[in-house]
Amino acid sequence: EPLMRNILMTEARLYEYIYIYQTKHLGFEWGPGDLLVYETNYKLQGPRSASSPSVHVVRRDEDICSPILRKLFNESHLIFVGLQKIKEDVPSKNKKSQFVSISKNYRSVIRACMEELQQNVSILLAIELIWNLCEVLFIDAAPAGSLLLHLLDWVRLHKSDVDTRAREVLQSDSPAQHQSYWDVVISLVLQGRTDEARQVLSKQASLRAESSSVFKRMDVLLQNMPIFNPAGTQTLTEFDVKWRHWHEECDRCLQDNTFASNRHLETICKILVGDEDTLLEQRELLSTWYHFLVTRLLFTHPTIKPPDLHYYAQSSMNMFLGPRASPEPLDIILLSAFEFDLHQVIKDCSIALNNWWFVAHLTDLLDHCKLLQSHNLQCVSHIRSSYLSYMHVCVSLWQLAVDYFDHCPEFGRVYLELQIERVPLDTERKAIKVLRICEDRQMSEQVRSICKIMAKRALRNNRLGSALSWSIRAKDAAFATLISERFLQDYSNKGFFTDLDLLDNLGPAMLLSDRLTFLGKYREFHRLYGEKRFSEAARLLLSLMTAKIAPRSLWMTLLTDALPLLEQKEVKTANSLSCFSSVFQDEDIESTKTELLRLALARNLAMAIVKEGTIET
Repeated sequence: EPLMRNILMTEARLYEYIYIYQTKHLGFEWGPGDLLVYETNYKLQGPRSASSPSVHVVRRDEDICSPILRKLFNESHLIFVGLQKIKEDVPSKNKKSQFVSISKNYRSVIRACMEELQQNVSILLAIELIWNLCEVLFIDAAPAGSLLLHLLDWVRLHKSDVDTRAREVLQSDSPAQHQSYWDVVISLVLQGRTDEARQVLSKQASLRAESSSVFKRMDVLLQNMPIFNPAGTQTLTEFDVKWRHWHEECDRCLQDNTFASNRHLETICKILVGDEDTLLEQRELLSTWYHFLVTRLLFTHPTIKPPDLHYYAQSSMNMFLGPRASPEPLDIILLSAFEFDLHQVIKDCSIALNNWWFVAHLTDLLDHCKLLQSHNLQCVSHIRSSYLSYMHVCVSLWQLAVDYFDHCPEFGRVYLELQIERVPLDTERKAIKVLRICEDRQMSEQVRSICKIMAKRALRNNRLGSALSWSIRAKDAAFATLISERFLQDYSNKGFFTDLDLLDNLGPAMLLSDRLTFLGKYREFHRLYGEKRFSEAARLLLSLMTAKIAPRSLWMTLLTDALPLLEQKEVKTANSLSCFSSVFQDEDIESTKTELLRLALARNLAMAIVKEGTIET
């Protein structure tokens, strides 16, 4: 089964619709999670069918909601944010090492997810394979000499079954007699792991005393195989001369039939001289054309320069696959990378892979490396936006999207505003998270909308304190007035206030509306009264009446609250009678309460006159 079996079905179905409606002009529109295909009014030449216009919804894969892929998105999000923080003024050499490190971090996240994911492991293997090659060719941009070393590491990483078989052989009772013994030796040689191949060969040499000289000769050839050291003092030219001398030595051994007595050693010697027919005979051990390519370069052209790589890549693919085989999408992508056609790599990956994660993050990294300057720079923003659109099929990933939107310079703000509207505000905790995001980005309309939604929901659930808090945050005077009315109505019914912490700490927020102002001040009156600060409580109550901001339905309640205060010596009635005269004229007021109020006012007034007329000694 090919690695790229998970080809995105959207394109296939779209082509199917185009085939069916050859005589119709189709339009399409991407949406969050699906593709809308519809017939337009554009008239094409030729006969048209009499059928009614149709609209088709092509749904994309929903693998994105799987727990493992969500882990991939969560962890890669942190790497993405770190990448955005790299400063432009960092020296190029240090910046390159940072980019390579970030690329490796991305790959480590992919590999960690592969260990947990079984169903989609093939697509993740393909993604890491492509990413690793792009890292070698574009991000690290390894020069001649180092290039082949990186490609060898690339092949070894993605052809790890050799290590498993080698352990099986070496841990067996008789390694030299194991059925996979020579396959392991040859596989290690094909990957340039000569020291490990020598170690396994030593098991065979110890059993064959009569032919030990042949094994020793092979051991010397493998030991002397030159390996370029980028950190050493040896120049590339010096290495090339040394390698050619070694290569000629291997060729002489082959011409002299040194290993004719052992066909396996002779096969290894043919591999060392880069015999293409012998290499092609090892198809089963190589398994892929790109492994064949790297092995071929290792034993024929180890100082390959990047511009020459595409020629060997194309010929190696043709030789390995044969003239009749058609390349898989993965083969085409890798070939485009070997041709250093970065634009084509991105384009092919966008079509072949089943989500936008890979393309979005790779293009972002390449853009930071200044490798997309020759192309349309807007493509990075568009690809990232496409990834976000697809990612939000799974609503739980909405928090990750914010940082991505922040770094979409063209439409990020618009997309974020639209996305915020789609986030379900299931709980107050979630609403507060969304609200902080909007407040940090000065998204005033979204802030008001969220607060209004939460305030109405709290009011429906009779949670007056929460509703008032949200309405204040939304700066919604009308709704704050409505909730204040409910608070006062609740007080009239119960005889006490709820949510005292909120009411006691309204501060400047109480100025949002007259009714909220009254509510806050009326609660303050009760607090002063409870603290037995009667004079202050009386003055505050009087100011509430004279300001005429109290609802008419509470006038009698205010006067009733005033009854105990009128009995206090320090409370004077002066200038207060006019406040009560209109209340006494109300026919609905109970006569008993009216008489009590008149009596309290008269007694208070008498005490005030006596006190003012008394000469203090």
